[in-house]
Amino acid sequence: MLRFVLSSALVAAASAASVSIAVDKDAGIVRIPIGRTAPKVVTTMVQDGPASVPIANLENAQYYGPITVGTPGQDFKVIFDTGSSNLWIPADNCTKSSCKTKHKFAASKSSTYIKDGRNFHIQYGSGPVSGFISIDSVGVGGLTVRGQELAEITDPSGLGAAFAVGPWDGILGMAWETISVDDLPTVFQNMVKQGLVKDQVFSFYLSSEAAPPLPPLHKGELLIGGIDASHYTGELMYEPLTSETYWQINMKSLTLGGKSISTTMAAVLDTGTSILAGPTKDVEAIAKMVGAHKFLNGEYTIPCKKVASLPDLEVVIGTKTFTIKPKDYVINDENEICLFGMTGIDIPPPHGPLWILGDIFIRQYYTVFDWGNKQLGFADMAP
Repeated sequence: MLRFVLSSALVAAASAASVSIAVDKDAGIVRIPIGRTAPKVVTTMVQDGPASVPIANLENAQYYGPITVGTPGQDFKVIFDTGSSNLWIPADNCTKSSCKTKHKFAASKSSTYIKDGRNFHIQYGSGPVSGFISIDSVGVGGLTVRGQELAEITDPSGLGAAFAVGPWDGILGMAWETISVDDLPTVFQNMVKQGLVKDQVFSFYLSSEAAPPLPPLHKGELLIGGIDASHYTGELMYEPLTSETYWQINMKSLTLGGKSISTTMAAVLDTGTSILAGPTKDVEAIAKMVGAHKFLNGEYTIPCKKVASLPDLEVVIGTKTFTIKPKDYVINDENEICLFGMTGIDIPPPHGPLWILGDIFIRQYYTVFDWGNKQLGFADMAP
């Protein structure tokens, strides 16, 4: 049975109010089956036009793509996570059992490697993850970032057993530097500084599997330095950010079947979270409204036969209403069990309370992360 994934930075904020979000991040990871292998990246220093990164889809629950680290480039698969800000990959000397199936970085084989050596530590809700900081070239979609500070992980125990069987090796954070552990510059920030992108923007097109685990109907794409109009219909609607930490905006309303279901209007767009997450009391009330029952790890199940009769979920942002159908906010696991696509998470002030609009939302609506103008753009996904 498939479970969901919650982004690293946001879950930690809920689990440890006394610890700064910038240094306490929780992946919230549960069991994940093995996915497909992503294609290899060929890196160059600069290229004309936006950089395209293919994004693989693992049962509508995880989205990941290829990067390289070092010279010549060593291949890794990472979650491109807009809910966190650090890049980390397994170190060559990671001897933990969960590293056995991972690509590990061999620094001695890279001619551009620079030793840093500072300790790197993240306290996850399930335990610690640690390693050390290094500097090297990072290739993404044909672009090469020089002198990128990243973390090599030697002990990923805090990610739990799920990390060992997951299809990805690490995480590439795409939120703002303000929540970066050790204040390390983000990969996209360095792309801008090094003049690798003409437009200070990146955009996500997440594919959708009609009946997981069938192949995706469309190929997913992360476009760095541009927007692909073929992925959406109509006009893009932009909403200004309310915080340069996560990609955070304000909603005007959140309703289910026309009934308001929350007074919390702050929302974060997070590609590293598979589902939707909100204040625990609100989610409990919503689950009761739709007849969902508590299951495991904060999850809810709902009878599969009820899905067709459930009301639409409507999110109003700016002047646009974004509708999510029941078949999209309920995760049907081969008609054996249906998981309600919401979980409770209490982000403490000053960053919370807030809602996390994860892949359930982004999979339905093309999303533009406009770094230069500090705004988010949305449009209907192309059929």
